[in-house]
Amino acid sequence: MSRKMPEIPSASLADIAFMLLIFFLVTTTMDVDSGLRRKLPQWAPEQNDENDINERNIFVVLVNKNNDLLVEGDYERIENLRERAKEFMENPYDAVDLPEKEPTEVPFFGEVMVTKGVISLRNDFDTQYGTYLAVQNELVAAINELRDELAMRKWGKPYESLETEQQDAVRVIYPQRISEAEPKGKI
Repeated sequence: MSRKMPEIPSASLADIAFMLLIFFLVTTTMDVDSGLRRKLPQWAPEQNDENDINERNIFVVLVNKNNDLLVEGDYERIENLRERAKEFMENPYDAVDLPEKEPTEVPFFGEVMVTKGVISLRNDFDTQYGTYLAVQNELVAAINELRDELAMRKWGKPYESLETEQQDAVRVIYPQRISEAEPKGKI
């Protein structure tokens, strides 16, 4: 008598492999990369205009290796950075310690006083990326809030809802001038 070897049922093996695949896809967490969504400016030949910028037109933001934030030489909390940047860029009362303004002809607005302000951001090599992103986001949010507020006053709708020409006009009044210097070893 010959005995047959018992076979392993393989009909459901594909089903089991598929279920395991689905299980691992569902239970695996995916890290979401955080980064900065920016449109880079057009390339321009290198100029040495730093000496031409009046000191009062520069809003200096420094982040050191301990993730301490220094705004205009004073320690500051990240939560307060947005309001300080908005005040600097808007200069609502033409304060002498805030940036100068120059008259500019802007479509839809006529002649408007436009700030010459530049935000200068510098960080240490050892600054944590999360802190760097938080500072960047607050600075950009300050400009975006100013643009939204102006759009709401003028047209009654947020900046993102405006037509392209209207957005261009608002960007002339509140330009996003954030200068990032090379990281330093120690700030």
